[in-house]
Amino acid sequence: MYDSNSKGISYTAGFFILIGFVVGCIVLAGIISIPIWTSMTGTNFEKMTTEMENPAYANAYKVIQIVTAVIGFFVPAWLTAFLLNRKPMKLMGFSGTPKWMQLFLVVLIVFFGLMVSTGLSYFNSHLPISTEMKAHFDKMEADYNNGVESIISLNNFSGFLLALFILAIMPAICEEALFRGGLQNFLTRSTKKPWVSIILVSILFSLAHWSFYGFLSRFFLGIMLGLLYQYSGKIWLNIFAHFLNNGIAITVLYVYTLNGTPLKEAMNEDSESFWGIFALPVVIALFVWFWKISKKNKKVITIPPPPVSNNPGDLFS
Repeated sequence: MYDSNSKGISYTAGFFILIGFVVGCIVLAGIISIPIWTSMTGTNFEKMTTEMENPAYANAYKVIQIVTAVIGFFVPAWLTAFLLNRKPMKLMGFSGTPKWMQLFLVVLIVFFGLMVSTGLSYFNSHLPISTEMKAHFDKMEADYNNGVESIISLNNFSGFLLALFILAIMPAICEEALFRGGLQNFLTRSTKKPWVSIILVSILFSLAHWSFYGFLSRFFLGIMLGLLYQYSGKIWLNIFAHFLNNGIAITVLYVYTLNGTPLKEAMNEDSESFWGIFALPVVIALFVWFWKISKKNKKVITIPPPPVSNNPGDLFS
């Protein structure tokens, strides 16, 4: 859907431009990380992959994580929205004020959604795979956990707050800007098929976390976040939901460590039950409720799209 602030670039083009920007900005973030690492650690950048568990380099990893989130996720979405629209933040959904009832329902959706995710994690961990694949996925999971452990410390309350900022607040803002405010937004406007866009972007969202054992749970989270965005058009609700999801997980880890469980052991806790999947009807009912109250406040202005270029090979329309 185009509006009076559109600059004439099609949303189809915007979707692929955004993917290109993501690739370029991730490379840029990696380049920027080199001087950050060398200046903060006094070592060669090559040691970054081999010194992940060294607490002496924790601050460098924290800064690099933030730089990667902002430059690799938020910046590409904003740049693409800026190319497409004179009000890029509004195009991405950074407008409007969420209603209190919407916020309340988001809390319930996330709470019961976590139950469903736990059940999906159980099924994910029990999928039949070969020994070679299992060894590969176990290594991926260990590397991911090592990366998380290298940038957070939950030994005290200040460490807990810092973990919330790095692993809950920043991902919530930056990832939602990219996946919902950018990819899903542009693809939905282009194809007029919201469910196709939500499912495709949720797959990309889960794949981006490089975790086989967490694929189904993150895919389900992507579906929930996609529906929140589709029904409300307000990315603030997505950011709130994403923060709640990550924040609850970090809080659970914090409680584990307070009780004497090592952080790495707490992160390796597997789901031992599939019963959470039975919370799915509750999540569906809550989304129906959310849709009903959101559609009353969602205002979409549609005008004819800009003229199509005479050059059939031109991505601009």
